[in-house]
Amino acid sequence: MMNDMTFFWIATVGLAVAMAALLVLALMRGQRDTGPAEAFDVQVYRDQLNEVDRDLQRGVLGQEDAARLRTEISRRILSADAKAQSSGKDSRQPRALGVATSALIAASILGGGFGLYALLGAPGYGDLGLKSRLEMAKVARENRPTQAEAEAQLPASGDPDVAPEYGDLVERLRIAVADRPDDIQGHVLLARSEAAMGNFRAAYAAQQRVLSLKGDSATASDYADLGDMMVLAAGGYVSPEAENVFDAALSRDRQNGVARYYKGLAIAQTGRPDVAFRLWDQLLRQSAADDKWVPPIMAQIEEMAFRAGVNDYQPPAFENAPGPSAEDVEQAGDLSPQQRQEMIQGMVDRLSSRLATEGGPPEDWARLISSLGVLGDQAQAIAIWNNAQEVFADNPEALEIVRDGARAAGLSI
Repeated sequence: MMNDMTFFWIATVGLAVAMAALLVLALMRGQRDTGPAEAFDVQVYRDQLNEVDRDLQRGVLGQEDAARLRTEISRRILSADAKAQSSGKDSRQPRALGVATSALIAASILGGGFGLYALLGAPGYGDLGLKSRLEMAKVARENRPTQAEAEAQLPASGDPDVAPEYGDLVERLRIAVADRPDDIQGHVLLARSEAAMGNFRAAYAAQQRVLSLKGDSATASDYADLGDMMVLAAGGYVSPEAENVFDAALSRDRQNGVARYYKGLAIAQTGRPDVAFRLWDQLLRQSAADDKWVPPIMAQIEEMAFRAGVNDYQPPAFENAPGPSAEDVEQAGDLSPQQRQEMIQGMVDRLSSRLATEGGPPEDWARLISSLGVLGDQAQAIAIWNNAQEVFADNPEALEIVRDGARAAGLSI
């Protein structure tokens, strides 16, 4: 039985050959049934003779003028007829030219058509209309892995690279929390400390205990922190359980930026970049430059816009951001790709120099690391991340902001 692809190739080859054959046949015949151009001149002159006779009968022309015009027109008829006879009866185009042009057209239609399909098409794939893509996204969403399955698929991580003093403090905190299981503040500190060390499973377990102890008084930020830790424990994957946590956060605060960011990421991971793009674009336009979800969104939204079918997307510019200004972005549009890369590299170098000499908030460190990731300088991004871990070793919240930038840069942390 003929499959769909076999029928597709037979139909396309047949249509291409038929179109090429029609054009080639027309060129190879090359016959003008109307005769040479001089034959038209003869016919025109004969019509003029008849017009002279009619003008004479109406009295418009005199005998002398009519005779003079007949003589002149007759002379022109003889000249045009002589030229027509000398041009010969065969008005075909040169055969060599017809063959060469026909070969060029056939090669263009057949070779060019299949070349374009090889470049732009997807041989072997069926149609992916809107209805099919929506159905695929629905199936992917319904059958995505659970939190436990996602965690089980991750390779075992080694011991976190932290200062020994900080590790001792966290160990004492674990013991203290075990002795006082109803201490909310202790569990809050433990969750943040475990997250800062990269122990995300332990971190979200401690955060779950925080929510249990707080009960109805738990805030949207408490739920967003739990979901964030669950996503990190799953290697950046938003599981159904994590998405439910973010939904709980949004039910308490519809403007919670962390939950909105991860909600968009969950939708993108299940095949709906169009919806994710709209969510992220709206979130960006309602955010400040130092919001911690801005760097990861900025690192991904242009790709998301492309996948959503939005061409020439320009993310919003943040006036207070230490990165490129709106004027810089406008000037970059007039530069060549190499010049634009050099301009961005210069901005990154200035930010890096300022942080090395004067220091800066964790948002600047996160932005520097994510920018280095965009430039493809993974080695420098890793070096800055390692430096940031030392600078913010005693500030888990600040370190978590920098960690967001490192994840946006694609670092394995």
